[in-house]
Amino acid sequence: MHKEILEDIGEKELINRLGKFMPKNQVSDDCALIKTKNENLLVNTDSLVENVHFNTISICPQDLGWKAVVSNISDLLSSGSKKTIGITISLILPAKTEWIWIEELYKGINKALKKYGGLILGGDCSKGNEKIISITAFGIQGELELRRNACKAGDIILTTGMHGLSKLGFMIQNKINFDNNFSLNERLISKSIKHFCRPKVYPIFLTNLIKTRSNKKIRRIGCTDSSDGLFQSIQDLAIASNCKAIMNYEKMPKDKNWPKGDKWDEYYFFGGEDYELVFSLPKKWANNLCKLDKNIYEIGYFVNGKPSIEFKDKNKNHLLKNIPFKHF
Repeated sequence: MHKEILEDIGEKELINRLGKFMPKNQVSDDCALIKTKNENLLVNTDSLVENVHFNTISICPQDLGWKAVVSNISDLLSSGSKKTIGITISLILPAKTEWIWIEELYKGINKALKKYGGLILGGDCSKGNEKIISITAFGIQGELELRRNACKAGDIILTTGMHGLSKLGFMIQNKINFDNNFSLNERLISKSIKHFCRPKVYPIFLTNLIKTRSNKKIRRIGCTDSSDGLFQSIQDLAIASNCKAIMNYEKMPKDKNWPKGDKWDEYYFFGGEDYELVFSLPKKWANNLCKLDKNIYEIGYFVNGKPSIEFKDKNKNHLLKNIPFKHF
């Protein structure tokens, strides 16, 4: 009898199966919601594993600390957190890890917390064969609830910025060879490395959402982040909300020096770790927001139909055959 292994079932199916041991819909978003008498809490956990998410060549410990915090705050923001309370940190480290590496890691963590808010509340340390940084972040639920399952047919799909840059930065840092006849623009190289090593989030996003809301009765909108790639984020929204996404390839925001071609489109849609927000709004609200914030881009819309993605330009649908990042 064949025994199922993680490599066979994959990360998404693993999460679905684990969800059966939890309250209903507990795994539908990255953050858990804890209701209290006063303000509701959002809780998120994210882990970075050596030789899966990082290595000593691709990123220095201070940048890694920054990135570990930002990946968690991105998830809090994508659920509607108005304030980060703090984080706990669990470290698994080989016994021969140098103290300077840990010190630099915590310097990066503190720099990110100083910029985006929150304190180190505690944590745990243990011995292991590879470095693992696991952070649990605590935030306060804001006025708007951002959830993956809140998208509706007719909604406009938007994103906070460009994708693919972190993937390119990762490849450059790991000295992955490109075509010998191909040369990258120096500005794009620098920008991509920065996106990979020091990604940013957009806390003003939530304020601008409330400023531009055309109907005050709307309190829930569909949202996630693109930590697993733009394609995966849109697919997650479509599945959770039970609707079909139509993407407009021509409206995808790209760096002016981003190369053309299918391989570069693959990096763009399936790269991951960009931590941009991907969300949907009613058309009037979307128009208001895009007028106020020029870093918001309309990239498609939702319609009734089987949860899936297709391009408005059918000639681009072959791109959807690529496989998103897999943890197993």
